[in-house]
Amino acid sequence: MSDPFVGEIRLFGGNYAPANWALCDGSLRQISEYETLYTLIGTTYGGDGVSTFGLPSLAGRVPLGQGTGPGLTARSMGQIGGEEQHSLNSAELASHTHGVVAATVAGSLTGPTSDAITATPTGGTAKTSMYVTQGTSTMVPAAMSVAAVKPFGDNQPHENMMPTVCVNYIISLYGIYPTQN
Repeated sequence: MSDPFVGEIRLFGGNYAPANWALCDGSLRQISEYETLYTLIGTTYGGDGVSTFGLPSLAGRVPLGQGTGPGLTARSMGQIGGEEQHSLNSAELASHTHGVVAATVAGSLTGPTSDAITATPTGGTAKTSMYVTQGTSTMVPAAMSVAAVKPFGDNQPHENMMPTVCVNYIISLYGIYPTQN
């Protein structure tokens, strides 16, 4: 393998950074010790720019190329985004309806006798006739009232991670200084 560029980032299967490399863990480094690397990345990933600068923090993150493309959002170096879990809000849901099929004639039955919820209560009066005998009427789709549909999900976040395998990202502290085109 060829000598790395200063600042080159690679995947590494070991649980440590090899000599002349550092883990991309967001740690701060002294500018005086790594001046060449500092000239390339500056304080893009943290540090005060006087005595320290930060390495990229790729622990638990997926790298994303900078710039933009047709139909894509512009991204800049060091920008952080995304989340492992997300709670949907109503603005993020696709527009949709909850349909119900209903009869087109007035009801003639007060309710099924074996149903504890809709049957006539003991010693009470019959409820309004709101049921029709099966097959006696044309059934048509109808929209349900928003008040009739209970929200579901309890505002709990859902998993938002693609399948992953963890390895280390490492950055070259020394090497060939890359020239610009």
